[in-house]
Amino acid sequence: MDGPWPQDDQAPLSVPRPDEVDPAVLGALLARHGWRRRGGAPGAYARWTPPGRLAGGTSLLVPESRDFPDSGDLLGEALMALSRSAAPSAREVLTGLAVPSDEIRWRREVPESPGSTSAWTAQERLRAAARDTLLAGALAARGRAGYYGARHRRAAEASLERVLTGPPGAGSGGRELTVFVPVQEDGRAIAVTLLRALYALRDAADYHRTTGGMEAYDAAVAAGASRELTEAVIALVQGTEGARVALEWSPAAGPPPGFAARPDPVEFSPGDLPGLREAGARYVRDEPSVPVCLTGAVVRLRRTGPGGPGTVRLRVLSGAEVAQVRITLDEEDYRIAGHAHLVGLPIRVRGRLESRGGFRRLSGAGGVTPVQVDEAERDRLVKSLQENLDFFEEACGGGP
Repeated sequence: MDGPWPQDDQAPLSVPRPDEVDPAVLGALLARHGWRRRGGAPGAYARWTPPGRLAGGTSLLVPESRDFPDSGDLLGEALMALSRSAAPSAREVLTGLAVPSDEIRWRREVPESPGSTSAWTAQERLRAAARDTLLAGALAARGRAGYYGARHRRAAEASLERVLTGPPGAGSGGRELTVFVPVQEDGRAIAVTLLRALYALRDAADYHRTTGGMEAYDAAVAAGASRELTEAVIALVQGTEGARVALEWSPAAGPPPGFAARPDPVEFSPGDLPGLREAGARYVRDEPSVPVCLTGAVVRLRRTGPGGPGTVRLRVLSGAEVAQVRITLDEEDYRIAGHAHLVGLPIRVRGRLESRGGFRRLSGAGGVTPVQVDEAERDRLVKSLQENLDFFEEACGGGP
């Protein structure tokens, strides 16, 4: 799949300093990730043991507050023990401490399959579906649309670069994945928008299965539902008996206003797939073209003869949240675009950004004018021309 994926869970993770850790947050994260509280001195400290087979191994003494003289020492020892623990959940706890994050968990209910290759394939499918779900949330956080195509994609993908993935659950067979979305910058907005959109999509699927109507899917766009989200959910559910997405807020940041402290997970089943597919097609069909005035650098010109109209590929600098567009221009506008590129100038052009093809084509384009830029940008554009002279030979020589 193209585009960045959240940072790998095996990347080195720094252990936070004891004075940076809130004992209450550490206790909340341990409980969230399955550690068991097994006694301790009430009001002073608690003893925690890891989940599963490792329950009889390492234990942590975690102070309940900083009111005691040895609380800093106990926190330091607990953090060091976590960094050395073999429990996969220990790394998730450290991640939650180091980077205050909302945690999103995906689970696919797939049949048991012997062999590591099957588990690896299942894990890759889950990772791809999870990434697409996050991307849909990031797109919706930048503005509502039934279908985004190439719009907002660069900014949305860039926001996912700060996301961290947790280790796969022990023995999960590719069924489970946890992602940590930092609450800083726009991370909380992505988590909130995605949760709202998934709830709206779940309600729409219920309405469709009950009545056969698509009205709820149409209304769900206002909550963040889109073609991109329906495709992600379809990929998550296909080949399973069902799938679920659960979100838990960062203990350090707390829940956002208007949301429950522990949001209900969202579940989808194979019976939802027909409605989701129909909704996705409907979103693409109903999303209108957008009138725009683009400024961009010409990166390719092409026409079939020495005269007449031609096609231009434009790297968009401003005017629309897309990376590149293709434009068909009449002979005069094509000539202006070619001359502007030869002298290292971008152009400005008006038209309609078409939803067909993913908002990558400008229709009805015209009024091409060169745009003045500073010397540094002009030098860069000229260098780009020199590195791509074959495109101009193709454009000006009349080749196919």
